Amino acid sequence: MAGWVLDPAYSKLSPDFGSLGAVFALTGERVTQDPLSEVIRVERDGVRYYVKRYTGAGKGLRRYVGRPRVKAEWQNLKLFERWGIPTAPIVAYGLERRFGGFARGALITRELAWTEDLAALANVHDQRLRDSGWVRDVSRQLADATRSMHARRFAHNDLKWRNLLVDPQRNLFLIDCPTGAFWWGPFLQRRIIKDLACLDKVAKYQLRRTQRMRFYLQYVQRGHLTREDKSRIRQILDFFQGRE
Repeated sequence: MAGWVLDPAYSKLSPDFGSLGAVFALTGERVTQDPLSEVIRVERDGVRYYVKRYTGAGKGLRRYVGRPRVKAEWQNLKLFERWGIPTAPIVAYGLERRFGGFARGALITRELAWTEDLAALANVHDQRLRDSGWVRDVSRQLADATRSMHARRFAHNDLKWRNLLVDPQRNLFLIDCPTGAFWWGPFLQRRIIKDLACLDKVAKYQLRRTQRMRFYLQYVQRGHLTREDKSRIRQILDFFQGRE
């Protein structure tokens, strides 16, 4: 049994995107591949689309219980839209089950034209990372988006620079969130620390200490650090100790 949704705005693409079978028959430029999924890029009418096709529900227990990874991904992107967090537009999504278990699924998003991910900028030592105004604008947007998620008890769980896109107008977008989820109590606090540590893992090599501190103060919406902030910052700095 398959369930598939194509955004009506893209109905003219139904021959290619109108069913799960058609989507799995698509050919295109392979972007990534792992044991659970692959991403290909296709172009239609001058617009590029990313097609993520899953053949596995997830790792560990997710292979048998809980949301399949592809379902979590499209639901999380929809949450970002609802919360006003800029992300890639969803074109189509769905999955197929056999005998009650996950068989396959897919998610199609429209390309965010002229964007680059922050990890790629860091890898080539892009001069924008040396532009204090550019860093300030992007940092503010990232702080707002991260705070918005965490205030709702939601953690991204893969908040890395490669999943942050920026366009020439300095607009920031969050993408790729298949493992994001809602948490409570100490579990939430641990996930919040992980999100912030993932961001700082690259930032500590690319940004000045004052810029990293400004991001944190923007995130907590305070002008100075409290005792609790100092304790949390120590946890952030220690999170990946011995694992890098």
